[in-house]
Amino acid sequence: MAVLLGTDIPVRPVVADEDAVTPAAAATHRPVTGSVHSWDLSTGVDGPGTRFVTFLAGCPLSCLYCHNPDTWRMRDGKRTTADDVIAEAAKYTTFISAAGGGATVSGGEPLLQPVFTGELLHRLKHELGLHTALDTSGYLGARATDALLRDVDLVLLDIKSWDPETYQKVTGRPLAPTLDFAHRLADLGKDVWVRFVLVPGLTDDPANIEGVARFAASLGDVSRVDVLPFHKLGEAKWDALGKDFTLRDTPSPTPEQVAAAKKIFESQGLKAV
Repeated sequence: MAVLLGTDIPVRPVVADEDAVTPAAAATHRPVTGSVHSWDLSTGVDGPGTRFVTFLAGCPLSCLYCHNPDTWRMRDGKRTTADDVIAEAAKYTTFISAAGGGATVSGGEPLLQPVFTGELLHRLKHELGLHTALDTSGYLGARATDALLRDVDLVLLDIKSWDPETYQKVTGRPLAPTLDFAHRLADLGKDVWVRFVLVPGLTDDPANIEGVARFAASLGDVSRVDVLPFHKLGEAKWDALGKDFTLRDTPSPTPEQVAAAKKIFESQGLKAV
């Protein structure tokens, strides 16, 4: 098992073997469990249409603007079986399908629990017939087997900065693994929506935005870019957890700043929303 440089997070090698297609529960003859923070129905922000979103607990990043710092630790989630998640999602399949939606596995970082994530995606897609999305920073992309990715219709990929120093400052981790994962997704022909959070004074340098835009355009599989304005809705959670919210005095970007960022992405031929 390899270890990413500068971190104690182990990275499992990519597995492309056909036996990895078998859902984990069938392979082990026991229920697959994971640490789940919550689940919810959402519209418009976690993939197309109305979606059943499962938020897993645990994340190797510690983003300065994270609005869910309560999802960072796996031990703070609820131990849940894949059967429980599928049973809950099944309650909404008729409504979701009629609304042109699907199911998204999010976090935290779902690839911190790749077996559980793979089990959910496989069953959401093949048992419930739902369009599937994986919401990830890409930092642990090497943990996603080819079999797992075959059960993903859309990847929501957070590229938080193009400048490596800014990325390290924002997340506490290096940028390279995310870019490597993005290239792999392109090689596999996966549909990707890039997400970019616009933070005044941190990620809003036009050169930084242009770097993300050029990279996204070069991949050839990015069908949409979500430019997300920084907000402080998670500030109370930081305070409750006794964490220092260093962006407390940072303003949200103005509509004009958001529009300017979108124009940079559009100049590279990308659809920005």
